[in-house]
Amino acid sequence: MIEKEVSELRRQLRPDRSGISKVYGCYVNENRTIVSTFEQSLGLVTQEEAESYLGLLKKSLSGALGKNLHDVPFTNEQVMHGEAHALLCRLRDSRLEDAGARNELYQKVISCVSLGENYLILLAHNAYDVPYRGKDDLSGDSEDVFSHILCSICPVKKTKPGLGYDYQQQVFCSIAGSWLVSPPQLGFLFPAFDDRTTNLYSALCYTRSDDDAHEAFLQTIFQAEALKPAMEQRRSFESVLSGALEEECSMTVVQAVHEQLSDMIQLHKESRVPEPLFVPRTAIEEVLEDCGVSEQHLDAFQKQFDETFGAGQAVSPKNIIDSRRFDIQTPGVTIHVKPEARALVQTKTIDGIHYIMIRAEDNVEVSGVNIRFEPEQPAGQTEPSPS
Repeated sequence: MIEKEVSELRRQLRPDRSGISKVYGCYVNENRTIVSTFEQSLGLVTQEEAESYLGLLKKSLSGALGKNLHDVPFTNEQVMHGEAHALLCRLRDSRLEDAGARNELYQKVISCVSLGENYLILLAHNAYDVPYRGKDDLSGDSEDVFSHILCSICPVKKTKPGLGYDYQQQVFCSIAGSWLVSPPQLGFLFPAFDDRTTNLYSALCYTRSDDDAHEAFLQTIFQAEALKPAMEQRRSFESVLSGALEEECSMTVVQAVHEQLSDMIQLHKESRVPEPLFVPRTAIEEVLEDCGVSEQHLDAFQKQFDETFGAGQAVSPKNIIDSRRFDIQTPGVTIHVKPEARALVQTKTIDGIHYIMIRAEDNVEVSGVNIRFEPEQPAGQTEPSPS
């Protein structure tokens, strides 16, 4: 799926647009025991409550593709004979009215998800009448209906007791803590909405954290292998860069790689191309070569990159760098540099001691205080010793 298709589905999750008439839920405690199950008609709740249910489902379609949202493909064998795919189809085809299929999904989720606290498994079926869009981008009626299910797995947290206002008694008094549903940690859409139509050969999985692959969840619900989380991809890329280049991994090289990948991200954003951006290994090698990295270390980079990410695999630049910041760290000092100012930083070795040098072009503040630079001393002259 592409961002435009995800956004189109998100826009439908409003009370005045949604085709969701009912939601189903399973409340699970921290010991993985079912506390209760329910089904709730959205026509019998307040608008505020309906918006809350739809808001939780909408959160499962949020975040960045490749980071929080991941396409989960199914093989021909899985579609034809796979148990996991068959269950998802039963749920969708019955519009979640198959109680046996719902309970089977609940048990599968409970067997592989442990949030260390109570959580809610929220399910809904939606039938989206996809409007036709021609070359002039005009929309109209269409016979294509995208029938799909949404699932959100949400922690349920207890608020702390405190002083609150009792409207009936019109006094402030002690209010007991209550259990509130938090935004989802996990979720999925089935089937995928590719090219604005149904794709039974794919699902879309949501993870709130970009540092957790939720391997057990993907294997149990989809019989799929877990993808490497975005944060792990970044750490892996940093390790490959420093490990392969060794002594040639200089400030200049890292600055060039960060600048080139950041420019790619910005240009892709400005071009409004709907497909996610992926960069092949060769594009990064060109940057390294321009920086004068030796052939020996380029070969090492190629080998380690392919071992880490897979031979011939492209990576999302958003997952391997943070284009919004450029950080420099030593054991005792951390320097945060705006990406556009990364060129002001350089490294030098003077009398055998390594220094990080930042060219100061404007006012400099230290702990909020404007400081002045001491005048340059003539060559060979040193500061007088204090008496």
